[in-house]
Amino acid sequence: MEKAVNEGEHREVRDDADGVWSGSWVAERLGVELAGDGRLTGLLGLALRRNPKRAHLLVSNVLGKHVPQSPSVVYGYGVELGRRVRDLLGDDEARRAVVLGYAETATGLGHAVADGLGLAPYLHSTRRPVAGVTPAGGFEESHSHATSHLLLPEDPALFTGDGPLVLVDDEFSTGNTVLNTVRDLHGRYPRRRYVVVALVDMRSSADANRLADFAEEIGARVDLVAAASGTVRLPEGVLEKGQELVARYESERLSAGAAPSWSLAQFPAPLEGVASGARGTARPAPTGPQPDDNGTAPHTTRIDLHWPANLPDGARHGFTPAHRERLEDALPAMARRLADALPHNARRVHILGFEELMYAPLRLARELERVTDIEVRYSTTTRSPVLAVDDPGYAIRTRLAFPAHDDPADGPGERYAYNVAGAGFDAVVAVVDSAGDTPALHAPDGLLARLAEHTPRVLLAVIPSYAPERPSMLPEPLRGPAFSSYAPEEVGWLLQDLSDVTLEAPTEEREEAIQSGGAHYAESLPVEYQPSEEYQELFHAALEESAARIAQAVGVVTETVLAERSPRPVLVSLARAGTPVGILMRRWARHRHGLDLPHYAVSIVRGRGIDANALRWLARHHDPRDVVFVDGWTGKGAITRELAQALEEFEKSDGITGFSPEIAVLADPGSCVRTYGTREDFLIPSACLNSTVSGLISRTVLRADLVGPHDFHGAKFYRELAGTDVSVAFLDAVSARFPEVTDAACAQAKELLASDRSPTWEGWAAVERISEEYAIHDVNLVKPGVGETTRVMLRRVPWKVLARAGAGSDLDHVRLLAEQRGVPVEEVDGLHYTCVGLIHPKYTRGATGADGKAVSV
Repeated sequence: MEKAVNEGEHREVRDDADGVWSGSWVAERLGVELAGDGRLTGLLGLALRRNPKRAHLLVSNVLGKHVPQSPSVVYGYGVELGRRVRDLLGDDEARRAVVLGYAETATGLGHAVADGLGLAPYLHSTRRPVAGVTPAGGFEESHSHATSHLLLPEDPALFTGDGPLVLVDDEFSTGNTVLNTVRDLHGRYPRRRYVVVALVDMRSSADANRLADFAEEIGARVDLVAAASGTVRLPEGVLEKGQELVARYESERLSAGAAPSWSLAQFPAPLEGVASGARGTARPAPTGPQPDDNGTAPHTTRIDLHWPANLPDGARHGFTPAHRERLEDALPAMARRLADALPHNARRVHILGFEELMYAPLRLARELERVTDIEVRYSTTTRSPVLAVDDPGYAIRTRLAFPAHDDPADGPGERYAYNVAGAGFDAVVAVVDSAGDTPALHAPDGLLARLAEHTPRVLLAVIPSYAPERPSMLPEPLRGPAFSSYAPEEVGWLLQDLSDVTLEAPTEEREEAIQSGGAHYAESLPVEYQPSEEYQELFHAALEESAARIAQAVGVVTETVLAERSPRPVLVSLARAGTPVGILMRRWARHRHGLDLPHYAVSIVRGRGIDANALRWLARHHDPRDVVFVDGWTGKGAITRELAQALEEFEKSDGITGFSPEIAVLADPGSCVRTYGTREDFLIPSACLNSTVSGLISRTVLRADLVGPHDFHGAKFYRELAGTDVSVAFLDAVSARFPEVTDAACAQAKELLASDRSPTWEGWAAVERISEEYAIHDVNLVKPGVGETTRVMLRRVPWKVLARAGAGSDLDHVRLLAEQRGVPVEEVDGLHYTCVGLIHPKYTRGATGADGKAVSV
C-alpha cells in the first residue's frame, strides 16, 4: 500500500514518552545545558564520547546518524532547509550555486539540502582517498574523531565559478570547520557569497562575531540558515569530568566481565520504539542467528537493487540535478525489490547506511516507507566512539561495535551502530557500497553477524562504488620540433598542446579580471610581447656580459644536485622559466660527467598546485626519489611553498611517496631553497623575453573547459614567432662558457656542500615589509627580483619599480621597459633585491593614466 509522504513536512520530534529528555543524564552529571530555541531538546540529546578534545556529543534526533528515525523526517528537514536557501538566494543565484556537505555525519543532510535547492550540484567531503582523483582542496575539523577531509570532485570546474557556495553541516558549534573550509577554498576559488546551513546553530556570541569578522576580512557575504539555534553551556572542567565518567563506566563494565570497548548492547531487553522517542512493548530478543529458508546461519539475504549503471552512489565526486532525476526514476522499482525481499510478516524494519553512504540508504528507506505500510526507521554506522548507557535520559541506549570493513586509508579500527540493538526490528537492511563489501563485513565478528544477534532477518544491499573513469594510459611527452623549438632530446613536455585555442587577452583586461576574483591568471594568456630592436640589442648585450656568470651558477647547482640529491637525477623543470635552466643542467652533466639525464617540463600553478597527472606519469616511468624539480629563480618563495603543499596533497590522494619538495634553482635571492647556483639577484637573460627564449612555448594554462581530470595542463607552441626565436642561441651562448668556469664551479659547489644552506626566507620578510610600507596589503602583487620584475613589465599592469640605489646594467632592460610603459622607477637604499616590481594594487581599466600606459595611484 502506498503512502503519500510530504518531503517538506516535519513530523513532530518529541522527547521520550515518559517525559524524559534524552540529554538529562549528561546534563545532571556534568552540568551541561542547552539554552535558546525551545525546539532544541526535541532535536538534540546528549551523550559522552571517547574524544580528548570534546567530552560531550550533541546527538541529533533528525539527522539519521546515531538515532534511528523515520526517513521522511530526516529527509524532510534537509529539503526544507534547502528550500529556505533557495528563497534566500533566488532562482538565478541558486542555479549558480554549489552545495558542499561535511563527512561523515552531514553527507546525507547536504544531499537533501541540495534536493531542496533543486538547481545546484552537490559534493561532500570524504575521508576516503581515491586513486587518480586529484583533490580540489581539503581542510581540518579540529574537534572531530577523524579530522582530515578531502574534496575530490570529478569535475575540476566545480568550484571555479563565482556563484554562492552553500556549506552544510549537522551542527554549527564553533564555526571552526566552516572557517577552515572557506579559508582553503577562497584562496583557490574566491567568490562573493557563502551560505552556511545547519540543523542547529549552537555558536557562542564570540564565535558568531568571529565568522562576521572573517567574512569582512575576505570581502564576502556569509548567511546562516538553521532549523533551530541556541548555545551549549559548559561548566569549567567539563572535559576532564566527562573523561573520568567515561573511564569509570568502562571500568565497571570490565569488572563485571563485559567485553571491553563497550561492544555489548546495554539494554536489559529489546525496546520497541526507543529509537524514535516512544517506548513501546518489549519484544523477545532473538537468541542467536536465525536459519534462513535454506537452513544456513547466520542469516543474511543479499538483495540486488539493480542500481542504475554509472549513477554515483553518493556525492564523493559530485552529484548533479541530472543524477537526482535518474535516481528518482529508479527508486520505486528498487524499493519494490527491497520490499519483496523482506519477511512477509515484517512490520518494523530498519535501513542501516554505511558511514559516508547516507543519502542512497535514506532515499531507499523513504521510498520503502512510501510504498508499504511497514514502519521504517533509518540510521547509519559511524566511526565515532560513544559511550552507551541504558537510561531513558541518555541519547545512545545501545551500541554494536565491529571492525571497519572498507580497508580505510587510516588503518583498521572499530566502527559502531547505535540504538539498533534491542530496538525490536523484524529485519535490518544493511546498505553498503561495493568498497565496503569485504570479508571483514561477513566475518564472525563483522557487522552482519552483530546485526544477526539482534534481529530475525538481516539483508544486504550493495551499491556499486562510483569512481571517475581514468584513462588507461597518459600520453607520452611532447617534444620538438613538433612542440617547441628545442631538440627532442633536450626536454619532454608533460603538457597538452593548445596551440589552436585562442587564449590571449589584453593585459589590462586580464589584470582587472584577476584582481577582481573573476578569473585565475592561469585561465588565459597575455599577448606575447614583441621586443623592439633596441630591447633585442639589450638582450644580446646582457647575454654576452652574463653568460659566464650564468654558466658558473649552472655548474654549481648541477654539481650540488649530483652530490647530494641523486647520482642520476631525473630533472623536472617547472614550466616555463625552469625549462632553459633544466636544459643547461642536463648539458652540464653531459659536459662534466658524461651523463645523459632525463629531463621533463611540468606545469605548476600558484593556488592550484602541480599537475598531478604529470606526477603520475613520472612515478610510472621513474623512481620519484630521483626526481629533482628545477626552476629559474626564487622571488619570495611562493612556488616553493606551493610545490610542498601540492606534493603533500598528492601523497594523500594517490598514496605515491618519494617526491621531494625541494627545488633546485639557478638563483635564490629570496633565500627560499637549499639547492642553488647563487643567491645573488642578477639578470638572467632568459627572464628578459617570453616564449622566444623558452622554446616558443607559452606560460601554462589550467582552465576547466580545456583541461579535464585526466589531462596534462596545457600550453601553446608559437610557431609563428620562429623568426625572432633566440631559445637555442641563449643555451648555446651559456654552455659555450662551461669549459672556462668548470674549476671555479666545482670549487664553489664543494664549499656550498660544506656550509649551512638553510633557507632564511629573508625575501619573504622583505616582501611583507614592502607590501605594508606601500599600502598594497597583498604579497601576491609584490614581485621581487630582476626576473620577477621583468615578468611584471611584460605580462601585468605595473604600478612602479623599486630599484636598489646604484644598481647597474642588470636593470638596463627594466628601465627601458619602464620608459616604454610610462612606469616610474624609484631608487631605494638598502633594498634586499636588485629591484622589485609592484603590480597596481587596485587595478581597473579606469585607473589607467591619460597616456594609456601608466596607472594612477
